[in-house]
Amino acid sequence: MNRVRSRAYFLLLLVIGLCAGLSFFVAEYFAEAETWVFASGSPHIYDGVTAVAGATGEDGSESLTYIGTLGCGVITDRSGYFLADLNDGRTYADSAVLRMATLHWLGDREKNISTPALSYYSEELCGFDPISGLYTYGGIGGQMTLTLCAEMQIAALEAMGDYKGTIAVYNYQTGEILCAISTPTFDPDDVPDIAGDTTGAYTGAYVNRFTRSTYTPGSVFKIVTLAAALAEIPDIESRTFTCTGEVVYGEDSVTCMAVHGTQTLQEAFTNSCNCAFAQIANELGAQTLLEYAEALGLTESLEFDGITTAAGSFQAAIAAVDEAWSGIGQYTDLVNPCSFLTMVGAIANGGTAVSPYIVESIEVSGKTTYQAKTTELGTYFSAQIAEKLQQYLRANVELYYGDENFSGLTVAAKTGTAEVGSGNPTAVFTGFVLDEKYPFAFIAIVEDSGFGRQIALPMVAAVLQSAVEALGSS
Repeated sequence: MNRVRSRAYFLLLLVIGLCAGLSFFVAEYFAEAETWVFASGSPHIYDGVTAVAGATGEDGSESLTYIGTLGCGVITDRSGYFLADLNDGRTYADSAVLRMATLHWLGDREKNISTPALSYYSEELCGFDPISGLYTYGGIGGQMTLTLCAEMQIAALEAMGDYKGTIAVYNYQTGEILCAISTPTFDPDDVPDIAGDTTGAYTGAYVNRFTRSTYTPGSVFKIVTLAAALAEIPDIESRTFTCTGEVVYGEDSVTCMAVHGTQTLQEAFTNSCNCAFAQIANELGAQTLLEYAEALGLTESLEFDGITTAAGSFQAAIAAVDEAWSGIGQYTDLVNPCSFLTMVGAIANGGTAVSPYIVESIEVSGKTTYQAKTTELGTYFSAQIAEKLQQYLRANVELYYGDENFSGLTVAAKTGTAEVGSGNPTAVFTGFVLDEKYPFAFIAIVEDSGFGRQIALPMVAAVLQSAVEALGSS
């Protein structure tokens, strides 16, 4: 009898231990399963997972980082137009032009192009239920809606032609990125021999120039110098500036494209007069220009949807001639297109900068797992300075560029032509639409091309026209 009792106690202990272990496992499963499933390198989430060398620890051991492409979910544009199915090796849109126009947001099958927004929202996109497991898109969920407009993407790519660069449009009130292309690009369904290319046509094809590149801004930086002058020099608008075509600094000089004579501040800005803005930059001083570049977000990265943009740079020059060139947007000035677009949008938005975003919403099995919200970055300009800048930029279009280029839209803008070495200059055009129905800010940067007015302005005009046609009734 004692032996039977002992065995019974032993079995009871085993059962209690088993139940405790099972309870611990179940609790751990419900607490950590989602983390396990969505861990880097999970074959349930990512296709083509490979291990690469990671960080080296203090003991000299090297960790492994797992890289793969997100392998579940469907991506559409803002109107529900199909862009990509990430399941089973990826299926892209039927249109080759659209595939090329969205490549730098959706990525390629070979994982050469980073798509941080897709990875950042992998949990919300793929969905996980501890009972039924992962959801897959088969009529029940897993749809990510981007803020992009397919028609605008196509229009921007066609406008850019064979040039390298970026064109982007965003809603300066909400932050929605309506259009953002990067070139060169390629068709992910017909991949060229990029490694073997000797023409340079595909140089930088794997880089999203809108988020990850920096450029010499050229004369569009005069917007920053103008903002500083309006705020820091009390009588600036009552003064005149004389342009003889050159400002001499000892053995060096700042030159202008023309001899503009005596000008008001508005005329100097519309003429994009280097001589006038050299004088203004010298009066402001390098430290003040640096402070404004920093305050306007041009030297820092932006972060949104898992994306970190490249940081721009501005050096406080010591020599007066370098100080002058820096206020004109040359010297060592560098800006990121996304950050500069955000700054320009703040002018249109009464001084308040709004963070851009690319992911509008995510639904899984009829349930919204993510919904974007407008995020303010802060006040970049006082309301008074923002209104003044609107007037100056609007006058540029009325007096010089021509309203007829923009199909009835109330556009305010500035062109730029950045000298970058011995090749053709980089053409830049940036600004915004002041119509209530179309709160759009835009930027076009076209490498090795020519003058901003001749090259970049018509590209933006074509994209804005497509925006009116595609979004005018929405």
